Amino acid sequence: MVEDKIRVSTRTLQWKCVESRTDSKRLYYGRFILSPLMKGQADTIGIAMRRALLGEIEGTCITRAKSEKIPHEYSTIVGIQESVHEILMNLKEIVLRSTFYGTCDASICVRGPGGVTAQDIISPPYVEIVDTTQHIANLTEPIDFRIELQLERNRGYRIKTPNNFQDGSYPIDVVFMPVRNVNHSIHSYSNGNEKQEILFLEIWTNGSLTPKEALYEASRNLIDLFIPFLYAEKENFHLEDNQDRVTLPLFLFHDRLIELRKNKKKIALKSIFIDQLELPPRIYNCLKNSNIHTLLDLLTNSQDDIMKIEHFSIEDVKQILATLEKHFAINLPKKKV
Repeated sequence: MVEDKIRVSTRTLQWKCVESRTDSKRLYYGRFILSPLMKGQADTIGIAMRRALLGEIEGTCITRAKSEKIPHEYSTIVGIQESVHEILMNLKEIVLRSTFYGTCDASICVRGPGGVTAQDIISPPYVEIVDTTQHIANLTEPIDFRIELQLERNRGYRIKTPNNFQDGSYPIDVVFMPVRNVNHSIHSYSNGNEKQEILFLEIWTNGSLTPKEALYEASRNLIDLFIPFLYAEKENFHLEDNQDRVTLPLFLFHDRLIELRKNKKKIALKSIFIDQLELPPRIYNCLKNSNIHTLLDLLTNSQDDIMKIEHFSIEDVKQILATLEKHFAINLPKKKV
């Protein structure tokens, strides 16, 4: 028994990148393993890492474009093939890599005719454009294309508000998350009498950082979140002379036991978090922003309730329903009873 304890306590965890590839300038893939883990540890780490990778890593995006010659977002400009709205959508697709915090300015100043790409952006030296071939606009006449840009480093995503267009300044929908998707899977095996696990992590990024860099950043952010607990002072629970001792009536424990048995299914659903459903990052973040964190939270809503979530479409609802049917064989009612 002593030898087992020593062997477990001195076990060294090892991680390794088993696959790494670049599908395009804006799509990197990496597959990692961590082992050996005790039973249950792989799921604990996998869920925490997926949340940190999708929600705790910062990215840099173009958040605002300004030009005094533009009357409104859906206008067209003589000599430019694209509408203003299309130009803003093209700016949204530009992937940036940076080391600054907060906001900074950039600009575009091009003389037509010709194409305007991300390579024409004049930005600070600490900002790198991942894919300089990204199309912005096509100038069909010899006109000046001048636009001021605001760059911002942040996390999560931001939806523009319709009443925020002033002085030719146009906010842009942005997704700061550099990690596009994360999957985790677990392989269990027996090592003598002990059950052990291997955690597999698959990470896709937009090219602004590699999956290995994303894994490092997410791990560091998780550690930073838990550091305060390492310095928490231990409370003193020693009571002298039975002072302030509280005795709970037995019937409270009996009632609590009955309550737990009645709500066994409810508690089980509450312990399943929505990030375990492996939904796309945008759907996951929309649910999270609507205070839907667990499977129980999700099942208290009807299909109509889900449709009312901001920025949700019928396709998003169908994907949620398909996931519930596939993994739990349950469905959401169309309307609340």
